[in-house]
Amino acid sequence: MRIGIICYPTFGGSGVVATELGMGLARKGHEVHFISYSKPFRLDIDNEHVFFHEVPVTDYPLFDFLPYEISLTSKLVDVCIHHNLDLLHAHYAIPHASSAYLAKQILQSKQRNVPFITTLHGTDITLVGRDPSYLPVIEFAVNASDAVTTVSDDLRKDTLRFFQITRAIEVVPNFIDSALYKPSCECSRIDYGAEGERLITHISNFRPVKRIADVIRTFYRIQKEVPARLLLVGDGPDAQLAEDMVAELGLEHQVLFLGKVKNVEQILCISDLFLLPSETESFGLSALEAMASGTPVISTNSGGLPEVNIHGYTGYLTPVGAVDQMASYALELLKDQQKLAQFRHQARQQAARFDIHAILPMYEAIYEKVLAN
Repeated sequence: MRIGIICYPTFGGSGVVATELGMGLARKGHEVHFISYSKPFRLDIDNEHVFFHEVPVTDYPLFDFLPYEISLTSKLVDVCIHHNLDLLHAHYAIPHASSAYLAKQILQSKQRNVPFITTLHGTDITLVGRDPSYLPVIEFAVNASDAVTTVSDDLRKDTLRFFQITRAIEVVPNFIDSALYKPSCECSRIDYGAEGERLITHISNFRPVKRIADVIRTFYRIQKEVPARLLLVGDGPDAQLAEDMVAELGLEHQVLFLGKVKNVEQILCISDLFLLPSETESFGLSALEAMASGTPVISTNSGGLPEVNIHGYTGYLTPVGAVDQMASYALELLKDQQKLAQFRHQARQQAARFDIHAILPMYEAIYEKVLAN
């Protein structure tokens, strides 16, 4: 198949999943064309079946705001025609699904039929999509899609609750390539912390929904009882807030800001615990990556996280904002080496259920069904 993948190129989960999906499809011999305003963060274009098409956005004096959706639609039409694509796969509703719909209509006027699949990832439904200024467009684009998927059952339920959806929604969970994540790796713990110190990790795009302040508050309580370092991976609008808070609490020598890291598995494999205190997570891809590395997860119980992180088995779940409880669970594991080892093993077992080799055929089956129709 010749597949066009529309995604954000950034550090967030939707872009990561879309990129990994496309590269996985390419390894199976499909021709995959990524379409975005810049090269996706994790995209490796060494594979002969992978192509990247940049969406140009012209800074025209008439426009106060750049018309990205129109530029994206034009690029989709161009790529579909010149590369004879079989279908488009839009990741994230705005503006990818609506642009795919417009492109489909234009292509039909040229006697070309290119169906599109929409995958909903979370905040495009739970936060952005509920804005009255976006809701009718998202609702229309989802209903106009030739197939719709969500990354968790919780997100499927939210989509049906917030929107008037007239078509079936299939759940295809996020995934990881288990071969990349190992319980031990070549990285040395001594590069990040002194001997005997526990390494606590958080990975996100540092948006308010990730509650980065709760990560730091939880760590502040942990380090009072156990020698530890906090590794913060990622960047975003709350990065300065995090730096200010670390300085205010006197944690400058115990918190490392590592920025955007392409190969997060090299950090996770040396970590003892992973913190994810998000206000909402449609799935929790970073938690899955941690578990695949044998790192137990302390997370909130919001959204689809309970479908990934199993309370009392792969880690622990707490209500949003329950910093003291999160720290208590973390200390329970960090102070009990035998229990920590058990949770490490169980985390890897749970993560294996979401291996790319189990999930990829689910997307291929949807593509084949759409093309058959």
